[in-house]
Amino acid sequence: MGLLTGALPDFPWDTLTPFAQVARSHERGIVDLSVGTPVDPTPAVVRDALVAAADSPGYPLTYGTPALREAVVRWFARRRGVPGLDPAGVLPTVGSKELVGLLPSLLGLGEGDVVLHPAVAYPTYDVGARLAGARPDPCDDPAARLAQGAGDVRLVWLNSPANPHGAVLGVDELAAVVAAAREAARRDGRPVVVASDECYAELGWDEPWASDGVPSVLDPRVTGGDISGLLAVYSLSKQSNLAGYRAAFVAGDPALVAHLLEVRKHIGMMVPGPVQAALTVALDDDAHVAEQRERYRARRVLLRSALQDAGYVVDESAAGLYLWVRPEGGQDCWETVADLARLGILVAPGAFYGPAAAGHVRVALTASDESIAEAAARLRSA
Repeated sequence: MGLLTGALPDFPWDTLTPFAQVARSHERGIVDLSVGTPVDPTPAVVRDALVAAADSPGYPLTYGTPALREAVVRWFARRRGVPGLDPAGVLPTVGSKELVGLLPSLLGLGEGDVVLHPAVAYPTYDVGARLAGARPDPCDDPAARLAQGAGDVRLVWLNSPANPHGAVLGVDELAAVVAAAREAARRDGRPVVVASDECYAELGWDEPWASDGVPSVLDPRVTGGDISGLLAVYSLSKQSNLAGYRAAFVAGDPALVAHLLEVRKHIGMMVPGPVQAALTVALDDDAHVAEQRERYRARRVLLRSALQDAGYVVDESAAGLYLWVRPEGGQDCWETVADLARLGILVAPGAFYGPAAAGHVRVALTASDESIAEAAARLRSA
């Protein structure tokens, strides 16, 4: 415990406690927009599948049922422009966060290895590298970093659409990283894995992403038809309100997935059988995804307009569940957190996502229609 305590940063959300207390003291209570946890109902079709599979006395398959892996293959072809994925390259995970945090360890990384991740990023990329004994390296140009020839990079994390700021990597940008990783592996004689966290891919708002969809690292336009060394991570927490189910998967290179499977068998990392059944049904049903997307679209329009009317600037935010916000003229993110807490609105400071984000706050869309309307009213009255 002492080793872990010394190696890992403090859990960032604990530092929001005093601001939450201020927000709760507002005469109309707190509107918590700090955490991206879904609040809308889990779709009935998914709940029914969970209940139908509730009689589950045996151990579930670590690999996932054949039906689940085939559903992932169909989903990639139908929703992500990735046809012909091999079911052997699909593996369910206990939510996506555990896979993000454990992937460097599962790949056998350690001292002397480097994990690249975006400079403004979800902190679990950093934590996962540290847990493995590797070195996290915040980097917004991984293709250039790989071209330097140091030979120490073993894993590159991409995040598109990005948490917290909602930027999207296009096909050309993804392809450049994949090509650079493969060239580095050939040059240095060591594999370089590119893993793309794509959990917000169904929530593209700005063009061309709203019409054409958010590209995956497994897209043939990115890979040239070769997915070796590539992994895509996906969760149904956002699109299907399944955060409580911990329903997610990783897909890509069958050889990499086979390695992850063997390690996970040894340590018992299995998705419960009823959750696998629910996940299978959820992946095949697009109607509930469209319904949830429309909820978030309406909340985004209302909240974005209110923030702008109150003198805030919304940067990036082309996709995902958040608005990336700063005051006109700029100030430190903690001052903005304090300003909004006095209105009873709790948001996440950009400092949680790296030093480069210290001027922004992240405002979540994951609150009820009534709460979003209340936040908008407070912003406009202020």
